[in-house]
Amino acid sequence: MTDFENVIPTLNEALKAKGYETLTPVQVEVSQPEFLDQDLLVSAQTGSGKTVAFGLAIAPTILEENGRFERAATPLALVIAPTRELALQVKREFDWLFAPAGVVCASTVGGMDSRTERRALERGAHIVVATPGRLRDHIMRGAIDLSALRAVVLDEADEMLDMGFSEDLEYILDATPQDRRTLMFSATVPRGIAKLAQKYQRKDTKRVETIGEGPQHADITYRAMTVAPSDTENAIINTLRYYEAQNAIVFANTRAMVARLTARFSNRGFSVVSLSGELSQNERTHALQAMRDGRARVCVATDVAARGIDLPNLELVIHADLPSNGETLLHRSGRTGRAGRKGISALIVPGRQKSKAERLLKFAKLTAEWSNAPSADDVNARDEERMLNDPSWSEAMTEDETSFAGKLLAQYKPEQIAAAFLRLHRAKHSAPEQLGEVKDSGPRDKRDKREPRAPRDFGPSSWFSLSLGRKHKAEPRWLLPMLCRNGNISKDDIGAIRVQYQETFVEVQTSAVERMKKELGEGMDLEQGASLTELPGKPDFDSSPNGPPADGASKPYNKGPREDRPRGDKPRYDKPRGDNPRHDGPRGDKPKYDKPRGDKPSYADKPRGDKPSYGDKPKFDKPKGKAPYKADKPGKNDPRPPKHAAKSGTPNTSKPARAPSAVDTGAVAHKAPAAPKPKSRKGAMDPSKPMGDRKARVKAAAGKPKSGESKPYKVKTRAGKGPDAKPMRKAPRKP
Repeated sequence: MTDFENVIPTLNEALKAKGYETLTPVQVEVSQPEFLDQDLLVSAQTGSGKTVAFGLAIAPTILEENGRFERAATPLALVIAPTRELALQVKREFDWLFAPAGVVCASTVGGMDSRTERRALERGAHIVVATPGRLRDHIMRGAIDLSALRAVVLDEADEMLDMGFSEDLEYILDATPQDRRTLMFSATVPRGIAKLAQKYQRKDTKRVETIGEGPQHADITYRAMTVAPSDTENAIINTLRYYEAQNAIVFANTRAMVARLTARFSNRGFSVVSLSGELSQNERTHALQAMRDGRARVCVATDVAARGIDLPNLELVIHADLPSNGETLLHRSGRTGRAGRKGISALIVPGRQKSKAERLLKFAKLTAEWSNAPSADDVNARDEERMLNDPSWSEAMTEDETSFAGKLLAQYKPEQIAAAFLRLHRAKHSAPEQLGEVKDSGPRDKRDKREPRAPRDFGPSSWFSLSLGRKHKAEPRWLLPMLCRNGNISKDDIGAIRVQYQETFVEVQTSAVERMKKELGEGMDLEQGASLTELPGKPDFDSSPNGPPADGASKPYNKGPREDRPRGDKPRYDKPRGDNPRHDGPRGDKPKYDKPRGDKPSYADKPRGDKPSYGDKPKFDKPKGKAPYKADKPGKNDPRPPKHAAKSGTPNTSKPARAPSAVDTGAVAHKAPAAPKPKSRKGAMDPSKPMGDRKARVKAAAGKPKSGESKPYKVKTRAGKGPDAKPMRKAPRKP
């Protein structure tokens, strides 16, 4: 029985048209007849063809008996992927796999126009490929109908849980029909995946595992290249030049490193694109499409491209920064060596990170070939080998080529023609970089710290003047990396660095001088406006370490001792101690202050019988019972009627009655005053309510005026009392 016998005829036709001769193990397993109506939990290694595998697995569930789709309406299958790139890639795979069946695929991913996606869903689709966040948004808005759903596929389920999509996945799965098929594909099955499968899959779920059938990444060759820390970028350039892969990905850990490497590679003539989270979805899509079309050969990316990205011609993966764990290393390297193709994964390992690289390879259960990064000679030798093995040497010559070759032979010697051809060939490619020597210092814990480091013989050297000094806050710790970075030399090529006030003298090994001059150019200009000047010999350093030269400043910082007044001739100031009356005699003759203590009796000698003790003190017999009422302080429980009792109709007997006025007797006609409005408890003016808090009582006692009225003027006198006293102010206080 061949691999394609269990495949539906329409899908078989698409596979044959795509060039498939055999199926991968995971594709064969999920196509078994006993798995047609069951939930699956599949774990397979990276690059094993999982996208086509779950397409073959859900085909019997969503296709009709004739192997085709009916008219597109509500979705029949839903595929959820962790990243936008992976979701769009799944959509492209399904477009050609289900093309003979008349499929209509729609995608809902973040970063795209949601209105366009809603219109596509309204028109109808058989399969929807989505990312969790955008799909949940469409469900909450009612833009997608999942009532007719037959199958749900979770691709890279472990990655979705790591990215924090657990809540979104549960919301989406709760919105789907209960009788659906649920298929989970993942590289590993951690505890979170097992818990999710137990909750949302059937009890008879089949477990399919194809990871242990062969060695991990058998089609990928791992190479670990040790370099000096300052040669990391140069080593990446030489690695790209050495292999000359049709497509290559360089992985970095940060967006800043991606931007830096992209600019460096572009300046060196590489056709490069970048891929990171700060780019829009449109930019990321165009970058991947440029790699597929051949318009770009190198892609510098973060780990956003480490999952599911499939570039057919990707032959080389370079780890510019070591990954954080072994799983990330596997997923990065899995971008190459896919579907039976060969690939190379190169780790750029600075000297001090060798132990970390060994741990990563051990945890990932991988074996790498350790070597130094390709040198410039290695790159040139590989170029010559590729040129000699080029198939154009064996192709037949046309008439035009034969005629022009005769002209060249008649005008130039064969050696000149060959040399010109070699120069033209090398001009098409970026020149390789010169790398410094890598010294393996061994594990840090095994070094003998007690053994002193032997002095190094620097050898013949030349001196240069750098136009930065202490005046410009120059320090060797940042001058050394700047010289190595701009001059294409290593720190071993630099000897002494003497920082002066206005300049810095640098000692450079003679063997590296020509290389540094060639890299810097005629002006020997560095960054930050600095420049180098070659000196004829060893310069004279400043005698004053903290200040400018003697001819460069009028007042040096370090003056030194004055010759006209030596410090030893200065007389010592010896003041006689006898002039001070407090020190007329020796300190030992001064009598001690001994006050006689017998003149006053001590406290212990006082008689205790003059004062009765506390125990003999008679107790104060305080009468028990409630204290009598004090009538001089009216309060809350005062039995006397309040001052405003007359207004309420109760006679006030505490004050004598006044004489009746004309108004009271009716001699003067007047309008009866309106009944007073009840006031709030805060003012405590209502006699039927108890007095409020202490603040209200104080205000009431002080006679605070009503709102809108002025406080009555109180005459203050300068001196004396009575009618003859003169007032201090004549005008009343303004309200």
